[in-house]
Amino acid sequence: MLNIKALREQRAEKAREARNLLDTKTGDAFTKEVETQIDALYEEIDRIDAQITRAERQARIDGDSADLERDREAGERIRSQLTPEQREFQDRHAAAFRNFMLFGMGGISAEDQTFLREATIRAAQSGQQSNGAQGGYLVPTGWGGQLLEALAQFGGMRDVATVLSTAGGNTIPWPTVDETAVEGELVPESQAASAGDFQFGTTGIGAYKFSSKIVAIPIELLQDQGPGIDMEAFTRRALATRIARITNRLFTTGSGVGQPQGVVTAAPVGAALTTGSSTSFAPDALIDLEHSVDPAYRRMPGVGYMFHDNTLRYAKKLKDGNGNYLWKPGFNAKDPDTINGYRYTINQQMPTMAANAKSVLFGDLSQYMIRDAMQVTLFRFDDSAFATKGQVGFLAFSRHDGRIISAGAPIKAMQHSAS
Repeated sequence: MLNIKALREQRAEKAREARNLLDTKTGDAFTKEVETQIDALYEEIDRIDAQITRAERQARIDGDSADLERDREAGERIRSQLTPEQREFQDRHAAAFRNFMLFGMGGISAEDQTFLREATIRAAQSGQQSNGAQGGYLVPTGWGGQLLEALAQFGGMRDVATVLSTAGGNTIPWPTVDETAVEGELVPESQAASAGDFQFGTTGIGAYKFSSKIVAIPIELLQDQGPGIDMEAFTRRALATRIARITNRLFTTGSGVGQPQGVVTAAPVGAALTTGSSTSFAPDALIDLEHSVDPAYRRMPGVGYMFHDNTLRYAKKLKDGNGNYLWKPGFNAKDPDTINGYRYTINQQMPTMAANAKSVLFGDLSQYMIRDAMQVTLFRFDDSAFATKGQVGFLAFSRHDGRIISAGAPIKAMQHSAS
């Protein structure tokens, strides 16, 4: 199995070599030979990146111990925030729920059945969750929290957005204000200061209902689970992957009508490309996009680019007027890869370069808020439709929303020409 840590160390070493050449070989010293050396190092970095991606993908497929350890750590973090009474309830709920997952309602005690029903009804009566139905049960707090943490491992929006987790799903009127163009005043001696109240607006952040679709699991996995098989973690990852894919897509390009408002949909055009740029862009377009965003946002920690991996492949080949690549390799998470000096996020739901497409975003991406309703409901199906195939079905419902929360324009888009 590929050693991911060793691959990352190899990548960091190649990045240091490339950076050293770029920093020391300037002016006349930046010869064709040096350029060839840098090109070769960048090709090697790309090859190592591809190996790392494959190794990480295989590790996820294998469901190795790292995934289980992350689940365990997430559960401990959630548990540490509970009172002793809440921990006792959580432990009781988790035990009953685990039995429900493995054996179904017909295979667990009457006491567990009653407990699960009462836990779900109590949550519904308190207004914490509204997506349950007969046969579906509220998952334990830790189980739901770990599922939501698992969502962060997929897609790109959760890497940069502000994430708000709430117990219930009622619409939140979130205050917005744009102060980027507001300034104070010079006050003459003995004169009163004038009024300048914040001009607040509001945007509603709700909680749309999403389903995982039904995941079919062979009965053998449930019956034979042992020390090496954690069916709860396996099911959680399967459900999280499906929900993560659709939510990331809508957080990126959702219309905002009956679904989340995607960041691409909400972002105004900051750089409109001229005719002949329907599937390409010049380095200057990134500079125009950068300066279309107010400097107040460009100084924020969350500032950066977002684009599809195909767009990154194109951008990696761009050079400035001196022949220097716009892309610079980073050494680690604290010193990441950059384009034009800014970090970037890969989001495979971003539009690729095409006529009229908004293929590149730039700005303070943390101004996009994702709202998670922490209550998750799970259904288990063992009727004839599944039993005849030797399977058990699981279906999860969870609730999410997303939108830009600033009244200004913290994020702008580069839009390709129509032709």
